[in-house]
Amino acid sequence: MPLSEHEQRLLEQMERALYAEDPKFASSLRGRDPRSNFRRRMVLAVLGFILGVVALMAGLVAKVAPISVVGFVIMLAAAFFAVTSYRALSAAGRLGVVDTGGAVRSPQAPARRTRDHRGVMERLEERWNRRRDENGR
Repeated sequence: MPLSEHEQRLLEQMERALYAEDPKFASSLRGRDPRSNFRRRMVLAVLGFILGVVALMAGLVAKVAPISVVGFVIMLAAAFFAVTSYRALSAAGRLGVVDTGGAVRSPQAPARRTRDHRGVMERLEERWNRRRDENGR
């Protein structure tokens, strides 16, 4: 339900008064856009992943196993960082904090996804039974 013009004016006046009284507190309430935070975190994750690949390759070329292991761990950490960043953005989209442009699924999607992503063995068994039935056995 949208606000009336009178209510919008009152809200704007209260916002201006808050900014005039305590601008630091008002800016902390406003917060950052989760998308800009996501972009920054993804750039860091990509740079970390590239650094990990470089360390892994340098360790292989120099035949120093600990450097390769450290590079691999850096790559894993960067990938984990990227995944958690995406999950945070998805959670913000589900809560309505940010419009992700359709990247976040609707609330009905998890039920559909579990139905579509049955276990591998169940699908193979279903195919086997279907083939057996089609051949008349």
